[in-house]
Amino acid sequence: MKDTPGWASPGSAPSDGPEPGASGPAEPADRPDPAQQPGPDPQGTGSKWSKEQPPASQWSAPTGPEAPGQTPPPPPPGPGWGTTPHAGTGGYGGGSQGYGAPGGHGAWGSGWGGPPPAAKPGVIPLRPLGVGEILDGAVSTMRTYWRTVLGISLTVAIVTEILVILLQGFVLNDLAGSEALNDPDATLSEVTRATGDALLSSSVIFLISVIGAIIATALLTTVTSRAVLGKSVTTGEAWRDARPQVLPLFGLLLLLLLMTFGLVLVGALPGILVVVSGSGAAGGALAILGILGAGIIAMWLWFRFSLASPALMLEKQGIVKALSRSVKLVRGSWWRVFGIQLLATLIANIVAAIVVIPFTFLAAAFSGDGATAFLDGAGDFGWTFLIITGIGSVIGSMITFPITAGVTVLLYIDQRIRREALDLELARAAGIQDHSAGAGTTGS
Repeated sequence: MKDTPGWASPGSAPSDGPEPGASGPAEPADRPDPAQQPGPDPQGTGSKWSKEQPPASQWSAPTGPEAPGQTPPPPPPGPGWGTTPHAGTGGYGGGSQGYGAPGGHGAWGSGWGGPPPAAKPGVIPLRPLGVGEILDGAVSTMRTYWRTVLGISLTVAIVTEILVILLQGFVLNDLAGSEALNDPDATLSEVTRATGDALLSSSVIFLISVIGAIIATALLTTVTSRAVLGKSVTTGEAWRDARPQVLPLFGLLLLLLLMTFGLVLVGALPGILVVVSGSGAAGGALAILGILGAGIIAMWLWFRFSLASPALMLEKQGIVKALSRSVKLVRGSWWRVFGIQLLATLIANIVAAIVVIPFTFLAAAFSGDGATAFLDGAGDFGWTFLIITGIGSVIGSMITFPITAGVTVLLYIDQRIRREALDLELARAAGIQDHSAGAGTTGS
């Protein structure tokens, strides 16, 4: 077990036992002195002590004359309870006995019922966290500080969705529809134009959604970090704290997106060149393989840098330093980070879909043209359809923003607790004087 400062021995040696370092039997207080009694015993009783004594480690000197029939005192306890712990001999630093080694004499759990629980000033205990505790911490933050969390999420979701609806209603609907993609008699130019228009529409909507997610993440990072300490924060305070780092956060996300799409493009490039040279089937297969391989590498890098956002916001780092911090924290734990974030994303999107899908059917019921256009894949949507589905998207974003941002921040804090003992600094920041006693409990 780690030798954590501030721990103390749970007890001391019994008062009637020998000193830990004593060698040989201790002399009794009432033993006659041969130098003072040179002659024979006047009473004729002789010495009370036998010439053959038991070994020193198996007996204890009496403190006074023993009454007839009195049982001798028990032997002193073995190593681990009556001795001072030392490294390598069963103390806190290691060994096979003492308080620090499982299974040794006096080990935690054998006689003390385990270490005391870690302090929990906020939404998580200050120790390494399990998967359920990270998810529960994100939900607890949303539940405990719902005014601030839902206020931020609702504001960002409404603004971004209004922009999306306006663009779809006034700009994107004027582009050529995607009917050519479903028309087998369409010419190559029509298919190319329809594909370009569809990609442009999707890219614009995706860009607006990413901008909204960045702003929500920046604000919710501050809220979650304060929730760990049990401290509330208003929307204005969260914005003042996050504002200096918003532009670097935009740069960080833009760099990650360019890296991801750039790798996919590089993977598909050989296949594209083969297609251009005239071998369509072989080029298409090569392009698919290249995209799959590049996609795996891009995903590995994305999750390797996934903790850069909270590092940039909470440590006030630059973009390059935040990326290096994420690499350091994720090293050796990539699968754990990937699994937890994937699980959180799936949960958030499933819950959001449960909310959004009914609004989609409701929009279809109130707007026949919009529903038909939506089901046929056309680009023209009615205003009623756009507004009703937009309301569903706002409610869904109110759920996804806090969960995904909260899990990312708590995962970052958990990795720093495991690698850098951040729990000690958090305990001091929360005003907890003696946190180290329960810091050894680890999560899964």
